[in-house]
Amino acid sequence: MRELGTGIGWRPEIADTVEGLAGVDWVEVVAENICAGHLPDSLLRLRDRGVTIVPHGVSLGLGGADRPDEGRLAELASKATALGAPLVTEHIAFVRAGGPLTASPALEAGHLLPVPRTRDALDVLCENVRIAQDALPVPLALENIAALFSWPGEELTEGQFLAELVERTGVCLLIDVANLHTNHVNRGEEPAKALAELPVEAIAYVHVAGGVERDGVWHDTHAHPVPPAVLSILADLASRVAPPGVLLERDDDFPPAEELAAELASIRATVAGAAERGGAGVGAGTGTERGADAGPETVAGSKRVAGRKPARAIGTGVRERVGIAQAALLSALVAGTPAPEGFDHARLRVQSRALAGKRAGVVAKVAPELPEILGGGYRAAFLAYAASRPMRGGYRRDALDFAEHLLIAGRPEDPAARERLTTWWRERAGARPPGRAGRLVRAARAALVGRRAA
Repeated sequence: MRELGTGIGWRPEIADTVEGLAGVDWVEVVAENICAGHLPDSLLRLRDRGVTIVPHGVSLGLGGADRPDEGRLAELASKATALGAPLVTEHIAFVRAGGPLTASPALEAGHLLPVPRTRDALDVLCENVRIAQDALPVPLALENIAALFSWPGEELTEGQFLAELVERTGVCLLIDVANLHTNHVNRGEEPAKALAELPVEAIAYVHVAGGVERDGVWHDTHAHPVPPAVLSILADLASRVAPPGVLLERDDDFPPAEELAAELASIRATVAGAAERGGAGVGAGTGTERGADAGPETVAGSKRVAGRKPARAIGTGVRERVGIAQAALLSALVAGTPAPEGFDHARLRVQSRALAGKRAGVVAKVAPELPEILGGGYRAAFLAYAASRPMRGGYRRDALDFAEHLLIAGRPEDPAARERLTTWWRERAGARPPGRAGRLVRAARAALVGRRAA
């Protein structure tokens, strides 16, 4: 893969800014936010200018117990082709659990959750990665994630886990130095130790982002400036190997263009200074760093599968064990069931609140009419709803379920607001035979009309 240089995450809110920023060599777009056949005009202009665009997936859940969904893989492949992307990226995480494999309710996290660093989980991940590699038209790179809690009984460090993953699958790595900082604060893991154990020759590019610390917990918000501690980890990495690309992520509370430009300049200076001190040329590693016979094309320009080890077949029992553990954890986080043994209950409560808060925020974005109708009571009402009602079918479905829940309970109390919510729900629920919930909504609506007539 050609050297990427310095990039920034493309988001609709800053599309014009990204197009106008000087020195942006490439951009990354959240894959689930675009359609292959209807790319945003801004991305089309960037693509036509020759700017590299990389689709970044968040919903495959390659660390989950189930095999990757063929439909999701096909969609990601089509987006990579439409963008002319040199690679695609995803996460080492699980995002759903339960279902037929564990004979339990299917649950959605709506967020990236850490996989246990165990041999069973690694076996499942490696097999899932191979399935994904075979379905994608370009190389795959996987990102280390941030976490608020640790799994009990882990058998490998993060560096060891990633090194064996690369050795067994030939997959590339997307190293997020902000996530290394998050895991240092939240889990006591040393970034330098992780970097020392990593196969740096497998790095496709690097993420840099900001966050904030609250009550001793670091939240990887992507909504704050990049702190010096994260830049320090970037410098450590860049002194070990020259990363092919470095990208600034920002997902909320977008600052003026001048501040984004200043952060990009700081990232460039950090990489250049570290490379000079470490003896590596910017954008090109030495033979020792990348492997004696490995050039950039070997690292990330092929699918890397040619050099992967023969597949280690895993049985259904391994997937079941991983699935049961993940389902129990996710149920505790999103459905209010007891926390599994061995976890830090306080940290799980923090994670549970964070998941519910994220749900509330995303639902407010995909259905902005809901906070408009409910006013200042939206967030409290949604968090009360989410406390024991897991998300099913994505955020748009979640918005409909939330509205349905309120209507069945006869809320909001203001008749005009309730009528607006009813109309909103009816327009989006679609024409379909009503189930029990639908009948209850209709009954509530009929009762409302009756009371008004009286």
